[in-house]
Amino acid sequence: MHIVATGATSFVGLGAVKELLRRGHFVTAVLRENSVKTELLKENGAFPEGLKIVYEDLGSLSRLPGKTGGRCDVFLHMGWRGAGSDSRKNGDIQKQSVQDTMCAVRTAREMGVKRFLFTGSQAEYGLRSSLTDEEAPCKPTSPYGQAKLEVRYHAEELCAELSMDYGHVRIFSVYGPGDHPWSLISSCVKAFRNGQKMELSSCTQLWNFLYIDDAARALASLAEYSGSLAEQGCVYNLGGPMEETRPLRLFVEEIYDLCGRKGEMNYGVKSPNAEGIVNLIPDIRKMEKVLGWHPDINFKQGMTNILRKL
Repeated sequence: MHIVATGATSFVGLGAVKELLRRGHFVTAVLRENSVKTELLKENGAFPEGLKIVYEDLGSLSRLPGKTGGRCDVFLHMGWRGAGSDSRKNGDIQKQSVQDTMCAVRTAREMGVKRFLFTGSQAEYGLRSSLTDEEAPCKPTSPYGQAKLEVRYHAEELCAELSMDYGHVRIFSVYGPGDHPWSLISSCVKAFRNGQKMELSSCTQLWNFLYIDDAARALASLAEYSGSLAEQGCVYNLGGPMEETRPLRLFVEEIYDLCGRKGEMNYGVKSPNAEGIVNLIPDIRKMEKVLGWHPDINFKQGMTNILRKL
């Protein structure tokens, strides 16, 4: 298949693109002009076979037809302005991202795309305290979550009008090598390995982590799915092993143990992020049933992989 991917150098995007290439697909990665992350797509100093780079801003995706080298099968839209914690509170930036996405849907149709895949977020659900499946009511608490949810309704409707299959993937918490240096896990690893103090929130909320390779496999499988994602209900939760969901503090303490029990943890210091104190309790049984996918990497294995690559 020929797959167009925006956000191809983001943490999740990079994993998805490399997995699609590994499976033998042709991928057109849409990057910003002069993107400093372009080099991340290279392997042994060169771009892998099957990868084409196209430079275009998210606000100008209507220019893509004619640049992608023919008709495309799947449009994987992972690009999003304002995904950082501070920008998630900026309503104007989030509205622009919604407009970008709707333009991407229309552009995808011009390119002959059969399936439009969008990476949504657990933030669409808002504050939850119980197991969360795709039918759970959505009450987002941030402009970011509201914008992702707005795409879910508008893009689904527009894709139906344009005869494209629509898949909306609500991603929970992904970790692994190459994660953002400011993420909780990256920050903990840096502090503990250097014997420093790690300042944290109370970390009492329930949490769930998904390893990057498992996330990449899931997105690739959604792109390859032979049936209709929309017929199954377009929303798909993407989270880690359900049996590993537990208080966030226990994950922190496991990282502390794996890093040699150096440094210290100072709980109750940092304030919550833009969404507030969120419990992540994803029900991933739909992904397992429809795709036959299941996360393979447990948290200890994932953390061992991270530490091995440092």
